Amino acid sequence: MKKKQTILIVIAAIIACLALIYFCVPADGPMPLWLSVLPPVIAIAMALLLKEVISALFLGVLSGTFLMALYGGQEPGTALGSGLLKVVDTYIVGSLFDSDHVTIIVFTLTIGGMVKIISANGGMQGIVNWLLRRAKGPRSGQLMTFIMDLCIFFDDYSNTLMVGNTMRPVADKLKVSREKLAYIVDSTSAPVVAIAFVTTWIGAELSYIQEGINVIGIDASAYSVFFHSLKYSFYPLLTLAFVLMIIYSGRDFGPMLKAEKEARSKVDSCPEKSDSSEKSAHGIDALVPLLTLIFGTIAGLFVTGYDASVWQDASLDTFSKLSATIGNANSYLALLWSSLISLLSAVIMTLLRGSLEFGKIMEEMIEGFKLMFNAVLILTMAWSIALVTKDMHTAEFVSEILLKLSLSPFIVPALTFILAALIGFSTGTSWGTMAILYPLILPASWMLCQDQGLSAATTMPLFYNVVASVMAGAVMGDHCSPISDTTIMSSMASGCNHLQHVKTQMPYALTVGAVALFIGVLPTALGLPTLVAFALAIATLAVIVRFVGKKE
Repeated sequence: MKKKQTILIVIAAIIACLALIYFCVPADGPMPLWLSVLPPVIAIAMALLLKEVISALFLGVLSGTFLMALYGGQEPGTALGSGLLKVVDTYIVGSLFDSDHVTIIVFTLTIGGMVKIISANGGMQGIVNWLLRRAKGPRSGQLMTFIMDLCIFFDDYSNTLMVGNTMRPVADKLKVSREKLAYIVDSTSAPVVAIAFVTTWIGAELSYIQEGINVIGIDASAYSVFFHSLKYSFYPLLTLAFVLMIIYSGRDFGPMLKAEKEARSKVDSCPEKSDSSEKSAHGIDALVPLLTLIFGTIAGLFVTGYDASVWQDASLDTFSKLSATIGNANSYLALLWSSLISLLSAVIMTLLRGSLEFGKIMEEMIEGFKLMFNAVLILTMAWSIALVTKDMHTAEFVSEILLKLSLSPFIVPALTFILAALIGFSTGTSWGTMAILYPLILPASWMLCQDQGLSAATTMPLFYNVVASVMAGAVMGDHCSPISDTTIMSSMASGCNHLQHVKTQMPYALTVGAVALFIGVLPTALGLPTLVAFALAIATLAVIVRFVGKKE
């Protein structure tokens, strides 16, 4: 089977390269911008066709480097060879030269080592036993996962890795599919982090919004604009509501229904066995490292974001000071510190308990690192194709198409949502999408309203709707994209095949996205009160779950 798959990948690579050489003949002048969409399209299409992510991402990066070399004046054969070398020496290495990316890799490896140690010392089994005494079936197990996701609201990376790894053996025991676990983890983490006030996202969101405001020159703070835009954040809020509906109803549809049926039909779905099965399972051996990770991250965010002038400002309340502190924090550094301390605490707890000898602890830690290698490789390739799309100006091309159209101001929020979703899907990054769109779309939407002669009372709600639509569309595109880093990490933490996670989550994300667009974003831009829109959207989702969804 592996041999056939390898042959398929090689054939696909040859066909893709020959097609590019045949159709993309060098011409005078710069490369047509429409070709910039080819790398992500090829990567996504190949991933779905071959059901293998790493080779698909490689082909996507190769197509981009080939095109850039081709339009740089090289002959097709030379361009192909040059492009092949640039995949490694420019883009893979370039993605690893990013300190934030390296931090995520170290954080991921460290978490893998910590989880393997607390699995081997019986600590994870102790937590699983405690959770199983309270989770009586699939519904309560899924609800417990959802609640844990809400509790770890301050960072999406911490959220996915911690909840996915902790709840995976519980889900297996309760016969909840890995696909459903990955869906709950992925579709709860980013929506919560995106709209909460004290998160690692808030600083980036405010800085992006401020860039747009500076161009316009309006007298409003970025935080005020963000706060007023929340009532138009339809996709994140409706996604959380939809996850709850799916859990409580016990109904699913599409590929998720098949995955859940298969999980329920398993004769024996035991949790992962601890290597120290003969020893007593003590939940404290895992609880201490996990709590260290949570509170260590919070402490790290506070330390790296602390500004004495903010805390000495009497005009700010405690909540505003805390929000400003977390928003200004170095989240990557906080995650790195907390993961290292949690790993050390796992080693110390294991030694104190005498569960494992020191040599065995080191072996388990290294084994945990190895288990993360595939995910790290996928992340690296995903970052590489993101660099390619940046150099080829893919997002700018998609943005310019819509911005050049003569549009009514009242449909701009809806088109912004679609545009953000397309860019998020193509680039695999919600942060990158926001960084690109906020400075572009906020001034454009404001000026369009002014050109149409709209009053301030009419302009501001539309403006807030646009602000929310950028963030909401970016999160939706991220949820659907096979090359998204958070989607990859959700698959990894939940022990789910990555493409299966994408395949099962996409119908749900598209369903909520369609409802958010046609019942939320567009009608509210035309004047429908947001509360009415939310009520109608939630009712629509409930009807879809009731009549389209089926019980396992």
